[in-house]
Amino acid sequence: MTLDELITEFDRGLRSMTGVSRMTRPMPLPAAAQPEAPALTAEGTESAEAGESAPGELTPAERAHAAGLMRVNHVGEVCAQALYQAQKLATRSPTLKVAFAQAALEEEDHLAWTARRLAALDSRPSLLNPLWYAGAMAIGLAAGRFGDKVSLGFMAETERQVEHHLDSHLESLPPADLESRAVVEQMRVDEIAHAKSATDAGGIELPLPVRSLMRVASKVMTRTAYYI
Repeated sequence: MTLDELITEFDRGLRSMTGVSRMTRPMPLPAAAQPEAPALTAEGTESAEAGESAPGELTPAERAHAAGLMRVNHVGEVCAQALYQAQKLATRSPTLKVAFAQAALEEEDHLAWTARRLAALDSRPSLLNPLWYAGAMAIGLAAGRFGDKVSLGFMAETERQVEHHLDSHLESLPPADLESRAVVEQMRVDEIAHAKSATDAGGIELPLPVRSLMRVASKVMTRTAYYI
């Protein structure tokens, strides 16, 4: 690896950990930008159930929950940057280096989107981002040592697990948080495409114990990142 490449990868790592990321695509927008007007009662006043926010608005509890979920998603993208960076460094295939770099570029969009959404929710990224990044980098390098097929299989399984937790976030996000939903929905589309690309490129299915261990590690990370 040349000095320029080392500087580039170091810069990418710093930006991932500190939240200074660049977008190549604009923020996804909600399908319905304007919420429907609330129904009127017989007296002509707007109706709303006690304790619920109006369409497009979030209660403090809903805002805190949405922020926790988006912080988890932001951590996932920090880890994705580290994984793809490690796998790009580990492979000797010029074709796979390009593929990993392209996937990382799309994941950097996710990193920027989730960071912006956290700011809009008056929240912050995880305080443990350097730890998450270092751990994911180590795992990615370890996977790469077993060869490209294993590395691609690890990538595919990671993306499938991310897809599943994005599904759970779509079920859990407050209905009024259309902006976060739009971001998560586009992320889900991209993760499905990344998993398919890895499988099509020759990724093998990982053994069940490895997949189970990955799920356990993911749960530890998501539960911690929701709060810290």
